[in-house]
This record gives sequence, C-alpha cells and structure tokens, in this order.
Amino acid sequence: MIPKGKDIIIHVNGINMCYDDLGNKGTPIIFIHGFPFDKSMWEYQMEFFKDSRRVIAYDMRGYGKSTSNDEDTSIHLLADDLVKLMDILQIPEAIVCGLSMGGYILLDAVKRYPKRFKAIVLSDTQCIADSPEGREKRFKTIEMIEAEGTTNFAEGFVKNIFCSESLANKKEEVEKIKRIILSSSAASITSTLKALAHRSERCSNLAGISCPTLILCGKEDKVTPPAQSEMMHANIASSTLAIINEAGHLSNLEQPEIFNEHLNKFLTESGL
Repeated sequence: MIPKGKDIIIHVNGINMCYDDLGNKGTPIIFIHGFPFDKSMWEYQMEFFKDSRRVIAYDMRGYGKSTSNDEDTSIHLLADDLVKLMDILQIPEAIVCGLSMGGYILLDAVKRYPKRFKAIVLSDTQCIADSPEGREKRFKTIEMIEAEGTTNFAEGFVKNIFCSESLANKKEEVEKIKRIILSSSAASITSTLKALAHRSERCSNLAGISCPTLILCGKEDKVTPPAQSEMMHANIASSTLAIINEAGHLSNLEQPEIFNEHLNKFLTESGL
C-alpha cells in the first residue's frame, strides 16, 4: 500500500524524495515548487484543497528533505523525477501546477509525456531560455556563492521575488522564504543555477499543448514578467490567463486566497 500523509520518503529515480500526499478525491493535483525553495511554499494550496481534492507537493532533488546524487542536475532530469514519482504513486494522469522553475520542469515534461497531464497550471514562469546576459549573470552568482556562501544570495533574492507591498507588509512570508533558501545547500543551489542556465526554450512547443491550461502571474513579477505569461496565453489555444494584483514572483504566497480562487474556478469550469 502506498503511504499517504506528510513528509513521506520514497526512492525515486536514484534519490530519496520527500512528499506530502493529502486528500483522496478526484484527479490528483501535483505542485512543483520553484528555485530554490521546497514543498512548504505550497502550504496554503495544500490546506485549501485537501478536503475537496487529492493534493501532492514534493521536494525536488537537493531541496527540503529530498536527497541528490552525483548526477548533474538538468530540467530534463527534474521532469523525469516528476513522471517517475507519478509512476510510483500509480498516478496515470494528473493536474500539475509548477511555479517558476517548476513551470520549466512542467513544460519539459508535457512535451515528452503529454498523455500524463489532464491539465496544467503555469504560475509565474516562462517558456524562453536564458539570454546570454542572463546565463552570464547566473554563472557570476555561482562564483559568488562558491566564494562566500548563500547569505548574501538569499538577501538579494528575496528582495527581487516579492513585490514592494509584500516586502513591507508580509515580513513573515519573506522571512520564511529566506529561511528556506538558507537551509538549502550551496551545492544544490549552484547545481540548479547551472541547470537553469542551460535549459532549452519551450516556446516552440506551446501550440502543441492541448490540455486545459491555467496561466497565473503576479502583476509585479520582475523575474518572469506578465508579458511572458501573456505570450504563452496567446500561443496555447486551451489556456486561461489571470494576472494577480499586489503580487510579485510568488503569487501563491503573496495572494494565496486569490491564487486559490483562480485555481478552483479553473478546475470547476474545466470539469476537472
């Protein structure tokens, strides 16, 4: 029997993966966290949906309570982790929500395993690859972390991902995210930065996405701006777009009630 509950550890694709599996109704919703966070960033969504749905959130390799191995991290590998987790949990088809890097992972998985997705949610993400300038910036960040650790990185990162209103009035959420970043190893962060720098574009695959798709983005998202969400919406025929006011890159944490409302409406109107 497959265990359910919180902080369950199972062996997936060569690593020990930690996940939460709550509720038992309908097609499962799987949440993929962004970089460099862990599954706890989805606590508001897990709590909201657990009584009406089956919801799963997992720590990707090297984050939270999931282990990593010597294999180089790539978006391709992280997408395989998702699908292999679904295999082990005996989930043939899921609704999957990915935020930021979670969206990159989701787009990669949808391209290669389209039949495994009943619907997708692309939150505060984009389909483009890094520009040469963006790639160079990531490698400079790697050098900084290798030289001085993750403290300055974490400080700068949280200032960039939250909107000004959140930084001023949601200090508890800001500190929580900072703690999560600081709890991640420098090796995991630098390895993931390399994976982000080398990721492939997925914009050319958008027209092939046929499942119901919800695209969510914070209006003040500076990392993956609303223009990127609008472009994806224009190219995915089956998509719905919602821009969330007073939210930056972490719209699910900054405006959880509105995020949940949009997701719930999408699921209901899509008959999911």
